[in-house]
Amino acid sequence: MAEKLLWMKWKIYGIIEDGRKVFRKRSSGIDGILVTVGLCIIALVLCVVMKDALTTFIEELVTNMQTKASEILNSRS
Repeated sequence: MAEKLLWMKWKIYGIIEDGRKVFRKRSSGIDGILVTVGLCIIALVLCVVMKDALTTFIEELVTNMQTKASEILNSRS
């Protein structure tokens, strides 16, 4: 009886370890590729949909950076 219980205990332990190995297994890399492609598609859609807003944002950003750079250069003179 004790041997049978010990055998069952080791059998359950083996099943648990097999389950852990399955969950620890690394993917083959396709997941990372799919995420990257998905993010690129989202970025492209945002660029197409928000083209005018994005252009305005970039122009304001560049103008503000030029203004700040001029202020820094003029303050050192």
